[in-house]
Amino acid sequence: MKRIVWRWLAVSSLWFGALIGDAETRPQYGGTLHVAMRASPSSLDPADNQQSDSFARRSLSFLLFDGLVTSDDSGRAKPALAESWQATRGSQRWQFRLRRGIAFDDGVPLTAEVAAASLRFANPGWNVTAEGDALVIDCKTPKPDLLMELSLARNAIAKRDSNGVIGTGPFHIVEWQPGKKLRLAAAEDYWGGRPFLDAIEIEMGSDFRDQMTALQLGRAELVEVAPEQMRRVSQEGRGLESSPPMELLGLAFTRDVSSPEEKALREALALSVERGSIRSVLLQGSGQPTASILPTWMSGYGFVFPAAADLAKARQLRGQVRTAPTWTLSYDANDTMTKWVADRVALNAKDAGLSLQPTASASADLRVVRIPMSSPDAWISLEGITERVGLPAVKQADGTAEELYAAEQAALATMRLIPLFHLPVSYDARPRLHNWTIRTDGSLALADGWLEGATP
Repeated sequence: MKRIVWRWLAVSSLWFGALIGDAETRPQYGGTLHVAMRASPSSLDPADNQQSDSFARRSLSFLLFDGLVTSDDSGRAKPALAESWQATRGSQRWQFRLRRGIAFDDGVPLTAEVAAASLRFANPGWNVTAEGDALVIDCKTPKPDLLMELSLARNAIAKRDSNGVIGTGPFHIVEWQPGKKLRLAAAEDYWGGRPFLDAIEIEMGSDFRDQMTALQLGRAELVEVAPEQMRRVSQEGRGLESSPPMELLGLAFTRDVSSPEEKALREALALSVERGSIRSVLLQGSGQPTASILPTWMSGYGFVFPAAADLAKARQLRGQVRTAPTWTLSYDANDTMTKWVADRVALNAKDAGLSLQPTASASADLRVVRIPMSSPDAWISLEGITERVGLPAVKQADGTAEELYAAEQAALATMRLIPLFHLPVSYDARPRLHNWTIRTDGSLALADGWLEGATP
């Protein structure tokens, strides 16, 4: 009899424990999520082109604003503010049917007129009109990738008036100290469903060290991780999550090549850089050395561009030029990694007979740049990067892989940009934060996140 009782108690304990465990991992409403980020934007307008594009800005935009469409992990368009769409005239005319009953945070209904005005503000060259309750985009040439472009954070729909910029997103602004702090509250009647979190507090302008300290002391549940910190965080068994390589680290010249001699010197510089040693020492094994603009996972051919240093050829090219100037190489004074890279590139260049002077000054001959990929779409990302470094607009006709390869080759041939690494975007989170993800554009998806042990 005693044996039966003990067996029943053991089974009951397991069953009861399973119920408790299930309750602990079931999504819970309530709580405030504390996030730290390095960026310190002075504006929350997703289309403000005075603000540099960053993964942090994209994350903020998706909390406050919605686009006509969004994209899934496979890069396929999904309905958002637009419930359906159709393309005609060979993808030159697009018509979007908006969802009914959606309102901005101030209660003003979303209309096709307001949505069209938002897209015209973000894209002054676009022909966007309202036709009844539908929005129409007429393109000068076929635009088969328009849906992916509309899914970008900068094309989120916003209402702009004297009261500022207002969205239809899952959260709304409670407190905003530009560049310092942002406090958001859940939108109770959000069309996509009320978020589990009650609020999100974001501390801005925190360097990576301060963010890690805040995480360890429990002052933050989610922080960014610098590429050179990834190995340590991973070895410590923490909540590290990383995207595919979505950021280009490279060298960008501030002007075009002016002579064959200067082109030879730039080629010598590109061949002198020891990417392997920079990766193992400065980046602590993170990132992928590259000589291509687009990462291989995106283009399919990045590996064909040789990234290995060739000091002998670099010296040969340098020897073809009688005198070489001393180039100034700028880095971001607020980004330690770019300074380390600038110093190491200068040492590599010296071995090839070139002279580079690292400087924190914004005025220089070339600079160390970190450019986020605009999208998982290769054409959109290539266009964004070439525009960022001052190259002519990318021309797309049929959108084939061969055409993409030729476009990237043409951009690299200008020697305005020397790619060095493709870096992932990484975040570290406390175990109590659940169901947060990294979008395909490197931004954070927090609308479905929830905190274990949160109080409703």
